Amino acid sequence: MPTPKKEALVEEIQDSLSRAQSTVLVEYKGLDVRQMTELRRRSREAGVELKVLKNTLVNIAADRVGIEGLEAYLSGPNAYAFGYDDPVAPAKVLSEFAKENQALLIKAGLLDGRVIDAAGVKELAELPSQEILLAQLLQVMQSPISGLVNVLQGTLRNLVYVLDAVRQKKEQEANA
Repeated sequence: MPTPKKEALVEEIQDSLSRAQSTVLVEYKGLDVRQMTELRRRSREAGVELKVLKNTLVNIAADRVGIEGLEAYLSGPNAYAFGYDDPVAPAKVLSEFAKENQALLIKAGLLDGRVIDAAGVKELAELPSQEILLAQLLQVMQSPISGLVNVLQGTLRNLVYVLDAVRQKKEQEANA
């Protein structure tokens, strides 16, 4: 019989899984307290929520949310990084930290409710951030407009040159 405390934890995990745009699952065995504190600090700075959760509770919450295939990765001491605003942020933070600390092992991730393996998480980490992607999209959208403005300005500029030439010619005729 589940205790009310565990049931509340399962509901909290369900909420986190359903709200998160992406989640990364890592094994932190071998990290000392200083390294875990540094990982938590970096996660917080990137807007990522890092939690150490019991695998059985995560498995129950994942089943309730409708996530399939996660149970294969639920063994050992795991931490879960939830990205609510930027789907790339958890993968970036944990991949960078894993490069510096070999003890951190990226096991899997969740992206839009689908389980991805460690290679998929690393590919996700290599994507540009959401701000950069939006800036690139804006640049692509502005290109045709700025090209049209340049063409229209060129036409107006040529008209001004022709009118100035006509004015100069009339002045020469009037002076002659």
